[in-house]
Amino acid sequence: MTQVIETSALSKHYKAVKAVNDLTVSFDENRIHGLLGRNGAGKTTLMQLLTGQLFATSGDIRVFGESPLENTTVMQRTCFIQEGQTYPDGFEPRHVISIAAGMHEKWDQQRADELVEMFELPMKRKIKKLSRGQLSAIGIIVGIASRADLTFFDEPYLGLDAVARKNFYDALLADYAAHPRTILISSHHIDEVAPLLETVTVIDNGELLMQHDVDELADAAFAFAGTRAAVDQFTGSVQVLERTDIGGLSTVVVRGPITQDAARLASDLRLDKSRASLQDLFVAVTESARKARQKA
Repeated sequence: MTQVIETSALSKHYKAVKAVNDLTVSFDENRIHGLLGRNGAGKTTLMQLLTGQLFATSGDIRVFGESPLENTTVMQRTCFIQEGQTYPDGFEPRHVISIAAGMHEKWDQQRADELVEMFELPMKRKIKKLSRGQLSAIGIIVGIASRADLTFFDEPYLGLDAVARKNFYDALLADYAAHPRTILISSHHIDEVAPLLETVTVIDNGELLMQHDVDELADAAFAFAGTRAAVDQFTGSVQVLERTDIGGLSTVVVRGPITQDAARLASDLRLDKSRASLQDLFVAVTESARKARQKA
């Protein structure tokens, strides 16, 4: 499968802050990728590096096989919808849509019009008078209707209610199915976006923690719950990612797959077993990384 994005030992440092640190990662074409990380993990910095908005401190970046820096060819095939996107106060949504239509050669105006109606976006209202959700809707419309070969959505739904976010997910998935391209989504609503994703990449403290196809995550982590004494006995046979104790009860998230001996022990101890959600796995691996840094 062709890799649209490749980085090698990529770093972006700001004095003592290592926003991205020695990151080697790649993303295949025509898939929806999830880029996950806690606040300050380096997600936005990575996207800015990939779209040529920042110079790397060290390392290499290839987008469509070329450096994205001052590369018109790469940028014409790319759409970046950034968290907190700002526009001139005198602009109205119709101005933004018109400019975007002229920038993206695969632009679908009919699709843009459908999305404007879906999000009930007032096209002739001044940008400065729009709500946070309406501003987010502008970015979502541009990101989907652009049909760019590579589209970045960096927390694109700020201010959208649950219904509007679902409309975004449904519209994106439907458009992607009809017009495959490479999409990279950064999100805090992990369980909401999980059904969209084909791969998951987790970064923390500017470094890669994990990258897997979603299908590979089915047996990546499990949750076991029961009495504290039973969980204490069980944890010696598994790799614990996270543990929560409340009174006499405990829950542990453990890395899979689970061996037959561990499964038998859990059954004997009458522990309740469930497959960990993507959000549970994300919390577990990032917390494990944080604790490891504190011990170092």
